[in-house]
Amino acid sequence: MRHGRDEVAELATAVDTMAASLQQRLEAEQRFTADVAHELRTPLTGLHTAAELLPPSRPTELVRDRVDALRALTEDLLEVARLDAEVERPDLETHPLGRLVEAIAERAGGSAAAFTARGTQAAYDTFVRTDVRRLERILTNLVANARRHGGEPVEVWVEGTEVTVRDHGPGFPECLLRDGPQRFQTGARERGQGTGLGLTIAFGQAQVIGARIGLSNAADGGAVAAVNLPRA
Repeated sequence: MRHGRDEVAELATAVDTMAASLQQRLEAEQRFTADVAHELRTPLTGLHTAAELLPPSRPTELVRDRVDALRALTEDLLEVARLDAEVERPDLETHPLGRLVEAIAERAGGSAAAFTARGTQAAYDTFVRTDVRRLERILTNLVANARRHGGEPVEVWVEGTEVTVRDHGPGFPECLLRDGPQRFQTGARERGQGTGLGLTIAFGQAQVIGARIGLSNAADGGAVAAVNLPRA
């Protein structure tokens, strides 16, 4: 019995040591991500200023486009680092969900929107407690992901306290449905190319505001992302 207790104690110590080591590696990775993003900010700002001084031409447009893409990636990395560090604090207020989603959808797509916002009258009478800025970030990322990797039309609708974004493309790959979003992985090739940070940020911001995101594929094709918000 004493020998058995010794083995259990040794196993517990080994597990604790392994867990501590993994935690240290995770924290080091988070610090590295934040440090790289911060270091990239300054030279990219200078590069952006220099690109704005170039004479109008097709090469200039290409340079500006790539600089803007790098700046957006840097800001995404900084946001991921803040979410990893769990330092984000939501500004929660009560809002009517239907009206809120309509406004977000209009800002996300404007007059060239390839999706529709729809909802029942009950949706306009449903109030949720949320952070508007973070909810807009979530829905904008989900719509952008649907447009980039899915097929038109992209639809947004409200039912109760749930906001659904659906496209008509090939759907989410099985690995994404099984394991959830992984940064820098966009899944199957038919879902297109990208950094894989959009869904990662959406899930992180949802956790901050107390919401849940469910991913699935529609029976008749297309990817479905449903955001369930806390009722006020």
